[in-house]
Amino acid sequence: MSEFSRRDLLKSSALISSAIGLAGCAADNPSPAQPPNIIVLVTDDQRWDMLGAAGNPLIQTPHMDRLATEGVLFQNHFVTTSLCAPSRTSIFTGLYASCHGTHDFATPMSEDLHERSYPGRLRAAGYRTGFVGKYGVGRTLPQDKFSYFEGFSGQGQYLHEVEGESRHLTGMIGDQALEFLETCDGETPFCLSVSFKAPHVQDRVAPFFINDPEFDELYEDVEIPPFKKLDPRYFEGLPDFLKDGYEGRVRQQRRFPTAETWQAAMKRYYRLITGVDVQVGRILAWLDESGLGGNTVIVFTSDNGFFLGERGWAGKYFIHEESIRAPLIVWDPRSRKRMGRRCTEMTLNLDIAPTVLELAGLEIDPSTNGMSVVPLLDGASPPWRTEWFYEFLWQREGIPIPRTEGIRSERWKYNVYLDGQPGYEELYDLEADPEEETNLANSADHQNELERLRSRRQAWKDSLAGWHPGEPWADPA
Repeated sequence: MSEFSRRDLLKSSALISSAIGLAGCAADNPSPAQPPNIIVLVTDDQRWDMLGAAGNPLIQTPHMDRLATEGVLFQNHFVTTSLCAPSRTSIFTGLYASCHGTHDFATPMSEDLHERSYPGRLRAAGYRTGFVGKYGVGRTLPQDKFSYFEGFSGQGQYLHEVEGESRHLTGMIGDQALEFLETCDGETPFCLSVSFKAPHVQDRVAPFFINDPEFDELYEDVEIPPFKKLDPRYFEGLPDFLKDGYEGRVRQQRRFPTAETWQAAMKRYYRLITGVDVQVGRILAWLDESGLGGNTVIVFTSDNGFFLGERGWAGKYFIHEESIRAPLIVWDPRSRKRMGRRCTEMTLNLDIAPTVLELAGLEIDPSTNGMSVVPLLDGASPPWRTEWFYEFLWQREGIPIPRTEGIRSERWKYNVYLDGQPGYEELYDLEADPEEETNLANSADHQNELERLRSRRQAWKDSLAGWHPGEPWADPA
């Protein structure tokens, strides 16, 4: 084990020990007289299975695991569009991309969207709000929309020279998060949004997943088992328009074309996530030491999943589980009911904004597409979604990534391509085929289900097309 690993695991043990005191003080129900502080942590391209608490036996994420052990881990969390900017806008606003209007990287949030976003609502309600890291929505930075803003536009660079010292962006973001926390007065409630670039690639810059050099030895003595769908037969079975001309294939060939380059890339990807975990640990340590941890809620998630060579692809974009499933943890030490729970309900990136608002005691706009998960935190079984709509409508000249739309239910997944081979459909029975290996769209035995899901897709499109801000919206499912 590397020296870093020993230090970090010792620190993790100390943090968990101090957390027992917080757990012992937790009430059965949070006090409505004390608005909680709220921290929203968002990673970039970290899929759901890249977390120790999610069952990954190799990745070192002790502080994320602490959040899951002491909080609520949502095991079926998804994004409604697997692209950074649209998903981040959905996280801020609780709206589908069809409603907030962001399908690309250039479109900024409007004044109305800023006002309805969870940071906008909380600031208007008296919270001190902060944003740190990759803003990722449009090219204009909204410094005036937050009490404290240290964000950057675009993708940013991982390695920086700061006063003659080499620094990694992940640690710099951690420094800025602590700078915000240390200037909080302990009386005014705060909401801090921390948006990491990691573990996103550094586009077109080898070795692409650029970790902090401090962690270069981490995982060096580990052999990461190849994923099942790295087998060439998954790529060979694809339609031609999703093979060599598709951008995801181009990126896979650029980043990890061989078993050796895949192994090296995966270790760097793991190191980037562990690097974020260290910053999560710094935040938890500050909460423990400041005495504010007992009244602070942390929401941890990622903006989308990521193909790590499965089906011969790199990136995200499509409705397959690797692309759309992300982690979601809510850590709320104010209540014993909210400690150590696992939820299997399907939650969405749309749910984060209404959840934050309810945690803060604010009303949720009836036109919000998402649902607050607060009832699930307490073990309730409210009426919950049984299906949801997926949309990927980004287009950019010279980058061949087909647009798609689909339906994901508890059992079925339906997808239709709007470009490349327009009308090409996929249908998967997730109960019988969780790996999505057999496309049933042309199966004579499944035509009734295919027609039903086609109709569901149209019902969703009609519902979202009729959405208006401020007017009540009902989930068409």
